[in-house]
Amino acid sequence: MNTREQVADALYGLGWSTVKRLPEPVAARLGRTIADLAWKQRGKGVLRLESNYARVVPDASPERLAELSRAGMRSYLRYWMESFRLPAWSPERVRSGFEVMDLHHLTDGLAAGRGVVLALPHLANWDLAGAWVTTKLRLPFTTVAERLKPESLYDRFVAYREGLGMEVLPHSGGSTFGTLARRLRDGGLVCLVADRDLSASGVEVEFFGDTARMPAGPALLAQQTGALLLPATLWYDDSPVMKGRVHPPIEVPGSGTRAEKTSVMTQALAHAFASGIAEHPEDWHMLQRLWLADLDPARPSGGAA
Repeated sequence: MNTREQVADALYGLGWSTVKRLPEPVAARLGRTIADLAWKQRGKGVLRLESNYARVVPDASPERLAELSRAGMRSYLRYWMESFRLPAWSPERVRSGFEVMDLHHLTDGLAAGRGVVLALPHLANWDLAGAWVTTKLRLPFTTVAERLKPESLYDRFVAYREGLGMEVLPHSGGSTFGTLARRLRDGGLVCLVADRDLSASGVEVEFFGDTARMPAGPALLAQQTGALLLPATLWYDDSPVMKGRVHPPIEVPGSGTRAEKTSVMTQALAHAFASGIAEHPEDWHMLQRLWLADLDPARPSGGAA
């Protein structure tokens, strides 16, 4: 473990051990303070966030982009403050911390005996949404976590999410897809954050007017298992209660090769994600490069083929 990894592990450990003991208003103020300090420093993450917002809101002035990135950092730190405190929240606090529209798409699909793939972008607090599902709906589900360095930090995240009632599989595990497929064939629920491809072998989609790559897994799982594929989007407002929406199902096309069907379905996911991000751009916590033109500066911008 190098020094940077040791520092990261220590800081996350401090967050989970200390922040969860703070009164909620104090934790909220601390999050805003840290966010504003980070925003003023104009580091790589803040600049990338602002650059991504420029694609989402292409007519925004520099002043508007600065306002968005400040709000985005506050939203991002709200996510972290909530996540550090979630293990200490009472079941009632979890149940009252989230309100979701059109939940019937999820509950009807599961009641019909179909597995459901719920796919989300990096909006607001997906961990809170997951805790709400296991606590309010009493639905167990399976998800996937990116392998982080150091390994001890990855273990912290897995233990944290398992403590919220989730089954967590490693993103890089060779048997992960098969396990997810078995859960779905058994009528279970799989939740995946799916707006950023970690494999570099995902599906090219048109996203806010340019080409990005998103994971093929949600669409492939729906095709192979007959599960329902549902996009979901989340956002914050001025209240302590996070909001969300379950979007209508993305159907498997009736014709085409598996690759063609996967492309159509993943593009439909991208459109659903874009609708939620456009409504609440400050709650999209994308501090990494996403569009192919940003990942490969030699690649010209333009819509997906």
